[in-house]
Amino acid sequence: MSQPTILGLSTRTAGVMMAFTAAFTALMAFTYEATHEQIAASANEEKMRLVTEVLATDAYDNALLDDYLQLGPTRELGLDHGGRVYRARKAGAPAGLLLEATAPDGYSGNIELIVAIRPDGTVNGVRVVAHRETPGLGDYIDPKKDKDKKSPWIGQFAGLSPAVQPLDAWKVKKDGGQINSHAGATISARAVTNAVARAARYAAANRDRLFGAATGASL
Repeated sequence: MSQPTILGLSTRTAGVMMAFTAAFTALMAFTYEATHEQIAASANEEKMRLVTEVLATDAYDNALLDDYLQLGPTRELGLDHGGRVYRARKAGAPAGLLLEATAPDGYSGNIELIVAIRPDGTVNGVRVVAHRETPGLGDYIDPKKDKDKKSPWIGQFAGLSPAVQPLDAWKVKKDGGQINSHAGATISARAVTNAVARAARYAAANRDRLFGAATGASL
């Protein structure tokens, strides 16, 4: 019985690897097809949960998650890699903007936000989407972690209006503004406060362009 040659062994090994790769690829493709719709639906449910926390469902009547603009890198919103703006409408008229924004100067890094702005520039609500602030110290910026469930810290932004309070005054009290912060954890509050002020300024400067652009357009 002849011994297998090095070439024969290599060929056989390559064949086994190709068969394994093909089988693995087919399995991954099947798994993706079977789960991607469910994953997408879960992601949309989570987005809508956040949306309802910052904008009442009776404030708009359009399919909000389908009415969006894709932003490229946008320094004013802290979006180094871009993000989205969702447009709320009622009977076809502007009802609000939901801006993705990032506070890059949190104590432990980026703080991802969603900021709802009414057509007149008033903040309707703010929520923290993701953060890495210190548990038990700076994480009160997230209402899920805030121990004050009746009046969570993030609720201070609802109702703030540039027409009443100049945007330059949207600061934590330690910096001469009106936003409260927790002792020893001002950095987190300052980062979010400044990011909200920048988002409000961006919305005011770009309102007509944001509402007027075609759905799905890239800006």
